Amino acid sequence: MSYSIAEIAQTLSIAYEGDGDLRITSVAEPADAAADQLAIAMKPEFAKGLAQGSARAAMMWQGADWQGFGLKAVLLAPRPRYAMSGLSAMLDPGPEYPTGIHPSAVISPEATLGENVSVGAFAVIEAGAEIGDNSLIGPQCYIGTQARIGQGALLHAGVRVCHRVTIGDRLIAHGGACIGADGFSFVTPEPSGVEKARASLGEEGTDSAQSWARIHSLGGVSIGDDLEIGANSCIDRGTVRDTRIGNGCKLDNLVQVGHNVVIGNDCLLCSQVGVAGSSVIGNNVVLGGQSGVSDNISIGDRAILGGASVVLSNVPAGRVMLGYPAVKMDTHVESYKGLRRLPRLFRDVAELKKAVSKLTGTH
Repeated sequence: MSYSIAEIAQTLSIAYEGDGDLRITSVAEPADAAADQLAIAMKPEFAKGLAQGSARAAMMWQGADWQGFGLKAVLLAPRPRYAMSGLSAMLDPGPEYPTGIHPSAVISPEATLGENVSVGAFAVIEAGAEIGDNSLIGPQCYIGTQARIGQGALLHAGVRVCHRVTIGDRLIAHGGACIGADGFSFVTPEPSGVEKARASLGEEGTDSAQSWARIHSLGGVSIGDDLEIGANSCIDRGTVRDTRIGNGCKLDNLVQVGHNVVIGNDCLLCSQVGVAGSSVIGNNVVLGGQSGVSDNISIGDRAILGGASVVLSNVPAGRVMLGYPAVKMDTHVESYKGLRRLPRLFRDVAELKKAVSKLTGTH
């Protein structure tokens, strides 16, 4: 399959210059691009690689001197990276799973499948499960009892949707994702060392050994529309009520969402984020990679948490946080600068002590 430069520009609603009839089959980095590929040169530093490649067309920033790079045509976007979203959608052939119901799939007669649903090899769909129209359930997926999945879902190989989970339309879930595992909730007969340490800020700890009793997860998971869940991520079911995630959220690989958590709309959780139980996250929140949210914490709308930060207290709306424990980003940066200055400060103080000793005759 190939597209002309003019076709791409029209589809993406962006401008082009040069030969609109020139056709491309795929994209490539500038230095690696062949004559039938579109070079992705969205920044001046990327465009330097065009001299090493054979591209005749490129996607570039507005105002770029594309002819100076020897190109025949160019796509010019006010925000090239956003244009890449539409371009990648045009050129992505998808996983190319077979359509229809594979003969090795195990589907309960009490399950309900909508129109044009495909189910891959060795998938299992339990009794009472409902799957919406035009959904694709990849090989070795598991859909639990009374789980409900909306229209247009794409479950890649090995996804687990557990019992009594409710999912909206157009879910994309990548391999190994588990939606609806039991929450990690345990309790001891008497106050545990953890409870004592937390209440006393570490002054008290464990003074006796106790066994842990399991609190079962009676709730489920409720997910809105247009979610994407990365590989090997897990969303735990609630203890009494459902764990809830709003519309448009994107979870990277290896994300853990604990029991009873509530997440608003259009949030971005990057790789290895962990959100502990019963925390509430607002709308349009971004949690950077490897960041953590303690239990029973509230994070306001549009807050941003930098990578590897850990939130131990509530975060107001719109706040940008960084560090462990997380503080305002400018405060963390100033603290870090001060920390780096400490060795020089110690040397200066030592030299001053020597100078004072010489002046006073003391040692």
